[in-house]
Amino acid sequence: MINYILRRLGYMAITLVIVAILGYIIIELPPGSYVESEVSRLRNLGGNLSQTQIDALYRRYGLDKPEYERFWIWITGFVRGDFGQAFAYNLPVSDLIWSRLGLTLAFSILSLIFTWVIAIAAGVYSATHRYTIPDYLITVLQFIGLSIPNFLLALVLMVFAQNVFHMQVGGLFSSEFEKAPWSIARVLDLMNHLWIPVIVIGASGTAWLSRVMRANLLDVLNMQYVQTARAKGLTESVVTWKHAFRNAIHPLIMVLGGSLPGLISGETIVALVLNLPTAGPLYFNALIQKDMYLAGAFLVFLAIALLIGNLLADILLAWVDPRIRYE
Repeated sequence: MINYILRRLGYMAITLVIVAILGYIIIELPPGSYVESEVSRLRNLGGNLSQTQIDALYRRYGLDKPEYERFWIWITGFVRGDFGQAFAYNLPVSDLIWSRLGLTLAFSILSLIFTWVIAIAAGVYSATHRYTIPDYLITVLQFIGLSIPNFLLALVLMVFAQNVFHMQVGGLFSSEFEKAPWSIARVLDLMNHLWIPVIVIGASGTAWLSRVMRANLLDVLNMQYVQTARAKGLTESVVTWKHAFRNAIHPLIMVLGGSLPGLISGETIVALVLNLPTAGPLYFNALIQKDMYLAGAFLVFLAIALLIGNLLADILLAWVDPRIRYE
């Protein structure tokens, strides 16, 4: 197992280098640059910039250097923890990322816990109570969760919360707590605003995972070793949770590994609709504005999260199912 992990870490390092190079090339592919966008914006506001001022902007943002030199400066600084300067915000990229990453991880992890708890419970119950009214009701809710787009569900919940509970919707804090220091009241206000994004982000994932859980558990419950466990006199709950559940959860663990990048991006579309101060909208704006250092840093972080998630999923699979070995 240790040899397998070491090999995977080596592959991860090579993959990250390839992702960084390809990501940087893709970000630079669209015509124009941040300076050109900034010059157009200033001219629309009535400013008449001379060529000397434009050249000064290029030098200020380091865009007067060749692309390969800019990439080398960025990637070598990334290794040292220096992710470059965000053009649009005139701040270090690291400051922008760390300022939003905490809240992003908070509600993303809560959404992940909500998704898994509800999906596993609903999937197991539906599989062990086939063709009953609760099973049909869960199936209907699953199809509704899969068919409704997240942004539409966010709008519906916003209207519902505002009209029924008279809540201030949008954002993660009320106006009086938005810039206030951390306190118990601010934490309670945060929790009061978190339930909408948690339900919105978890809805489609819960619906899909619960269907996968139901289908896999139905297959496992019909296997011979499960019938043997029943024949030995074990209770149905022990047969389901101790013997069948561990083999039925394999696909969910693999999905869990691929969901780690979502913890960083925080579901960008939902964050835009709900006006959440998370990392997703920041990444989206960086791509639009061609803020290459900010966009490139996010791209590498998402790649790191995906690779780590896949590694953790493989290790967790080996722990859940002793038959799996990676030697």
